[in-house]
Amino acid sequence: MNTVNLDIFDLKLLMVIGLFLLGAITLLIGILLLVTRSAGKEVRALTTQTAQLVKKGIAEDVAGLVGNASNLLSATNDLVRTSAGIGVFLAILGFLLMTAATWLVLKIS
Repeated sequence: MNTVNLDIFDLKLLMVIGLFLLGAITLLIGILLLVTRSAGKEVRALTTQTAQLVKKGIAEDVAGLVGNASNLLSATNDLVRTSAGIGVFLAILGFLLMTAATWLVLKIS
């Protein structure tokens, strides 16, 4: 039976490599969220259709339709902000994890 002999330095190096990879994956997920969620086709289509509803409601003097459409626009705006905020948070977290891993490599060598 073959056993792998790891000393403390090798174990620390494996942990730092894992931390760096976790940071890189987190950074990529954050960037993908920023690219895909913030500028999604569905959100743009929903915003366009809601704006058309507002115009139609104003033209036909339907106050309830205008109020509901403006609430929908507000909710869509909040959704885009939330998705972008999560993407930025993940990108910053990934960058910080990668920076910490690089600092730890310099510290243990």
